[in-house]
Amino acid sequence: MAARVAAGAGGGDALPLLDDLMPWSVRPLRTGRSWVTAPDAASLRARWDLLVGAEGAEQERLFRPSRSRTPLIPAAALPGRSTGTSAFARDPGPYPEPVRILHGPFDEQWLIPDHRLLDAARPELWRVADEHQLFAVEHGYVPQGGGSALSATTLLPDGHSPAGRPGRIRPLYRRPGGREPNLAPGLSALLAGRYGAPVTAESFLAWTLAAALPSPAGPLVPLPADGALWAQGVELGQELLRLQLRGARGGERPRLPGGRRPYVRAPIPPRPDGLRYDADEEAIVLGEGRVSPVPAAAWEFRVSGVRVLELWFERRSATAEGLAAVGPRGWPQERTSELLELITVLALLAGLRPRQQTLRDGLEGAGALTRDGLRSAGVLPVPASARRPASVLDHQEEGPEGQFALL
Repeated sequence: MAARVAAGAGGGDALPLLDDLMPWSVRPLRTGRSWVTAPDAASLRARWDLLVGAEGAEQERLFRPSRSRTPLIPAAALPGRSTGTSAFARDPGPYPEPVRILHGPFDEQWLIPDHRLLDAARPELWRVADEHQLFAVEHGYVPQGGGSALSATTLLPDGHSPAGRPGRIRPLYRRPGGREPNLAPGLSALLAGRYGAPVTAESFLAWTLAAALPSPAGPLVPLPADGALWAQGVELGQELLRLQLRGARGGERPRLPGGRRPYVRAPIPPRPDGLRYDADEEAIVLGEGRVSPVPAAAWEFRVSGVRVLELWFERRSATAEGLAAVGPRGWPQERTSELLELITVLALLAGLRPRQQTLRDGLEGAGALTRDGLRSAGVLPVPASARRPASVLDHQEEGPEGQFALL
C-alpha cells in the first residue's frame, strides 16, 4: 500500500481519494471577522448589542468591513434562518439565536447565523444541515504531522484547519432528511458485491474514519477485497464516530472508567496565565488550577501536527481587539465542563489508535481497490453532476431586501 500511496493520487495504481468516493464537497466557511464566533453564546449577544447600538463610523469600525461585507451591504437569509436581509446599518433586525458549530477539529463553539456578517457562509451546507446529516471534515495536510485524516460531526463545521491548507467539508447526504447519499454512483453496489453485505452511507463513513490516510491531495481511502477486514474497520469506525458525536443523535456522552475520569483538583483561576502538562502527576496545570488524571495520550493528541488541548486553550485566552474582546470576565463553569469532556474524548480516541494501526497493517497486501479498478468497474470518473449541490426546492428562502431567493 505504501508504494501505491507514494505513486501519487493521480496514478491509476494509486488508492482512491475521498474526493473520488464522496464527490460533493464544500470549501470551509470564511467568516471575515472573528467576533461572529465565540466559545460561549452570551458573548455573542453582548457583541451584537454593542454593534446595534453604535452608529456611523463607530459601527463600521466595530463591524470590521471587508470587500464582501460592510454594514451597508444587504444579504439573503441563510437557509432555515429568519434574519434581517436589509443593510445592517439601516435595519439590523432581531437578534438571531446563535447556532452551535464545530470550529476546526474537536472545538465546539457558537456562531451568529446572520448572512450579512459572514463573508462566505456556504449556504449549500446550511441547506442540507438537519438532524439526519453528518459532515466529514478533512484535516489540513502537514508532512509528518501525524494524526487522523478527517473527523465527523453533526454540527455545522466551519472547516477551519489548525495548520496547513484547510481541507474540504463533505456532507454525507446531498439532500435534507438523509436522502441521496453523497457517494460515487455505483460505489455502494460495487462494495456490497465485494463484501457480501449492504454498504450504506454511514458504514462507508465509519470505514473512512478508521482507515483513511492523509496525503497532500486529500485523504486516501483503501478499499480492501476482504469482507472480514471491511467489517472490522466499520466496527472500529462506528466507535470513532460515536466518540466524535459526543452523545448527538441519541447516543451516550463519552465517559472514561470511574478511576480515570478527569476532575478539577485545584480551582481554575479567572484568567489562567498558561497551560502546561505535569507528566509525573498526569495533570493539566492552568495557572494555579489543576485537572487530573489526564492521560499523556490525551495531552499529546494532535491534528495536523497541532496539539488539540493547547489550541483549545489558546483560543480562549488569546488577547483580542474590538468586538472579539467582549467575553466573560472570568473562567465560566461551562468552560471547565467542556475541557473535561474534551480530555475524555481525546483520551478515548487515543486509546483506539492501536486498533487503527492494526487495521492499516492488515490492509498491506490486502488487494485494495485502485483508481484503475474503480474505472474498470464504471465507478470512476464520477459524473460532473455528482460534484455539484443537489437541487433543494421544497422550501423558500428570503433573498436580500426581503425578496425571495431563486434556487
